[in-house]
Amino acid sequence: MIRFKHSMRMKAAFQPLFRLPIAVFMAIGVLFSACGQEKTYETGFLERTAVIGADSSKYQIYVPPGYTEDSEWPVILFLHGAGERGVDGVQQTEVGIGAAIKQFVDRWPAIVVLPQVPEEQTWQGLPGEFAMLALDSTMETYKADSKRVYLTGLSMGGNGTWYLGNKFPDRFAALVPICAYVSGFDPYFPSIYPENEGDRYTMLAQSVLSVPTWIVHGDADSVVSVEESRKMVEAFSSLGIKVNYTELPGVGHNAWDAAYADSSLVTWLFSQKKD
Repeated sequence: MIRFKHSMRMKAAFQPLFRLPIAVFMAIGVLFSACGQEKTYETGFLERTAVIGADSSKYQIYVPPGYTEDSEWPVILFLHGAGERGVDGVQQTEVGIGAAIKQFVDRWPAIVVLPQVPEEQTWQGLPGEFAMLALDSTMETYKADSKRVYLTGLSMGGNGTWYLGNKFPDRFAALVPICAYVSGFDPYFPSIYPENEGDRYTMLAQSVLSVPTWIVHGDADSVVSVEESRKMVEAFSSLGIKVNYTELPGVGHNAWDAAYADSSLVTWLFSQKKD
């Protein structure tokens, strides 16, 4: 009788469990089985949105296939050119570093942030603020190495590289401006410094003096004169700083395909680290 009464008490104690739906038991089983499994992360090109006040901007991040939180990852902020402007949040992944990543995945073991500029705007002003916000948000979300944050861009994005490098020199471990301009041309592509502020090339070089830099330009560029990059190299030289400079003979405006396919440049980039 004692055993019977004990059994009845046990049955009464577990009675609420017996009434649980089968789906709940299945979910509990999945939970316990997941405890012994390694956490997985969504990788590849992922769409995100940044918000500043009433304004918003779509951007992409690239998370490499081997990403885990076991170690800190380098981060690259990539700034596209004028041809990829828009609000779709996609075009900036198709030209430049995005195309290079898709072709050479193993060569780019880094988290890459790819913001986008709206039509008829440049990286100067609000788009630049959105770019930095996207970078900050990404670094907060992922296991990022704050000592290995790199900035690169092409054409208008090369100008953006100079612009943001000038504004935030302490944030970046290296700069890679490709077919970039400093002085600007026509009203839609302004100079980093106004005309009346003296030698803008030397001023820019002084502001990013401590940031390792690799400049790339085609000598047959008919869109952005190669003189823009040559003057920057001269400005660094006048300050006693030697920067890496690749001038591509016979290459027009598209110097970015060769730049991002250059394994020596990529190796150099990932070797840069802030003290």
